[in-house]
Amino acid sequence: MHLDNIRNSDMEIFEFIEKEIERQEMTIELIPSENVVSYSVMEAQGSVLTNKYSEGYPGKRYYGGNQFIDEIEKIAIERVKKLFSAEHANVQPHSGSGANMAVYMALLSPGDKVLAIDLSQGGHLTHGHSLNFSGKLYNFVQYSLDEDSLLLDYSKIRDVAIKEKPKMIVAGFSAYPREVDFSKFKDIADECGSLLMADISHIAGMIAAGLHQNPTPFCDVVTTTTHKTLRGPRGAVILCKEKYAKDIDRMVFPGIQGGPLEHVIAGKAVAFGEALKPQFKKYQEKLLENNREMARGLLDNGIKLVSGGTENHLILIDLTDLGIGGKIAQEVLDSVGICTNKNAIPFDKNPPMNPSGIRIGSPVITTRGFSKEDSYLVGELISKVLKNIDNETLLNEVKEETKKLCLKYPLYK
Repeated sequence: MHLDNIRNSDMEIFEFIEKEIERQEMTIELIPSENVVSYSVMEAQGSVLTNKYSEGYPGKRYYGGNQFIDEIEKIAIERVKKLFSAEHANVQPHSGSGANMAVYMALLSPGDKVLAIDLSQGGHLTHGHSLNFSGKLYNFVQYSLDEDSLLLDYSKIRDVAIKEKPKMIVAGFSAYPREVDFSKFKDIADECGSLLMADISHIAGMIAAGLHQNPTPFCDVVTTTTHKTLRGPRGAVILCKEKYAKDIDRMVFPGIQGGPLEHVIAGKAVAFGEALKPQFKKYQEKLLENNREMARGLLDNGIKLVSGGTENHLILIDLTDLGIGGKIAQEVLDSVGICTNKNAIPFDKNPPMNPSGIRIGSPVITTRGFSKEDSYLVGELISKVLKNIDNETLLNEVKEETKKLCLKYPLYK
């Protein structure tokens, strides 16, 4: 990576960027909501496009000099529409939370009832958490996973929807390791006269590759971040039926945002172009294979997984039987070079800052080039750590193993 200019102009920031590069290089990154973008995405995002103000939309800007910016944004729109077979796309949202806010404000009124899964069950803050804008502005009611299987029970979701009659149903998950049937959510929404929104931020890459059911034929609106399995820059996209296009666009700008980040939109366009290529499907297939193998490495070594396994990029480890909390597990794994995040498990009795689980996934290790054998080994290494958190000798051995894997698959050559 070329950092000569910042090295010469701001040594203080340069040194921390260098340290972060080293951390990424020498860490097995397993946070499932993170990935590593291509050099092309980084170049687009770090380009002169960051200099331009472009409030409005292509052909309808409030500033002059946007003739080339317009073309880039139009390319991003057309590529993401093609990826997800969408009627309309807005590529301007700065984040997933902002995208969800725009959808709610465009299609709902304050106080309207919305049905979504609770954060503690695998949802997201913007799906109605009491401390989030969504829970403050709208009347969210929750559906839950089945208490025995820890899977979505569509018949029970239907019962809640029929009883509550929400204006909107949200099918979106940040810690659900199984496939989602959006067609069943559509049937439920139709039966109770609700709008249907899907938040596919975690599984967008698999959907784009045709390896998971696409929600766009079934949903009124779909939101996704672009920086997880899609391997794009940090940001988001809204996809919707054409009849909602004007309302959605008007709410993104001028409703909740001003000038769009056109350098980020260019990065999104590059990532969408990469996702349209045949090798992207092979990458997603490898991502799924690696995650299954990592889960197998955990299960074979006696580690309990929520729902017993995984069907996507994500694994949720249940630490209850090990007698340790997620905070300690995350910290000890971090000390041996394995980066995870503490996470609540369904029906968790522990507080959010020290929940009963940790959440891991395969996006970054797959991007680095890990094989299925490597992924199985990672599962084994995690198992050793979780069972021996006070064994310094073993932890040092695991640290050496993680170092070998990181050196074998460099991120930035």
